Amino acid sequence: MTTPRRKLVALAGPPASGKSTLAKELAEYLGNRDLNCEVVPMDGFHLDNTVLNTLGLLDRKGCPESFDANGFLRLVKALTNEAAIYYPTFDRDRDIAIAGSGVVDPDCQLVIVEGNYLLLDAPIWKDLHALWDYSIFLSIPDDILEERLVQRWRSHGYSGVEATSKALTNDIPNARITQSSQLTSDMILMEPTFL
Repeated sequence: MTTPRRKLVALAGPPASGKSTLAKELAEYLGNRDLNCEVVPMDGFHLDNTVLNTLGLLDRKGCPESFDANGFLRLVKALTNEAAIYYPTFDRDRDIAIAGSGVVDPDCQLVIVEGNYLLLDAPIWKDLHALWDYSIFLSIPDDILEERLVQRWRSHGYSGVEATSKALTNDIPNARITQSSQLTSDMILMEPTFL
């Protein structure tokens, strides 16, 4: 008897679009209906700051090139077939990825994968598209994203000027990449709430 293949749901969208919150809500909703599901964030595949500095990408952290796309693709392929899967998570407060800090249990039936570039039409990233059983894209207006991104940086101790600069020079350009180079999705949500 073979173990049924896990189903994979992609939850994509720009930074601060509400992916993490929606993924958690969706996982809780499905869990309350006896479907064992887990959330796997893409952010654990951020390249380390020392590597980004060497590549000249530290000031563009969060752009597609600043992630280990090949490693992430290998993880997503493994999620469909393996029993227990360990993956890295990202500690935003310390600004580092932590290896092996997340696990998808053997009895997991569905994985909600959330991240900016899950539907990106670019080398390596576009290979993910065929792996999704269902895909959702969060489409949020730039002005709302900017407000949320500035607040995110403020909550990490940056001044208003610094937070606005970080949002406008890096995060908003990354958001535009997700919006202008996306492959088709099964659903587009304009408001990131599930319930």
